[in-house]
Amino acid sequence: QVQLVESGGGLAQPGGSLTLSCTASRGKFSVEAMGWYRQGPGEQRELVARITPTGSTNYGNSVLGRFTISRDRGANTVYLRMNSLRPEDTAVYYCNAAILWGKIQRDAWGQGTQVSVSS
Repeated sequence: QVQLVESGGGLAQPGGSLTLSCTASRGKFSVEAMGWYRQGPGEQRELVARITPTGSTNYGNSVLGRFTISRDRGANTVYLRMNSLRPEDTAVYYCNAAILWGKIQRDAWGQGTQVSVSS
């Protein structure tokens, strides 16, 4: 069973920065693309950023130019550096990983970490 452990959430002021990290457990599987999604109060879960095994990235429009995703493949870890935070970035952030079990691919999710942006 895959476990994704997230850390780094918390409270930040508008204009501030936070860095999230997420580490996938090891097992008889490979970790393919990893990413972050978020869900604000009363909203649907949306893509924040995603990174492929080769390092290609894509971002949600609302975070372009402010957030940066990166990963350490050897450590099965993905990071999300969030700069210029805005109150509308307040949400629960979920780590996601595409897990390949032989020829079967499934999604794994972290438990979520709260990010709150407020003065």
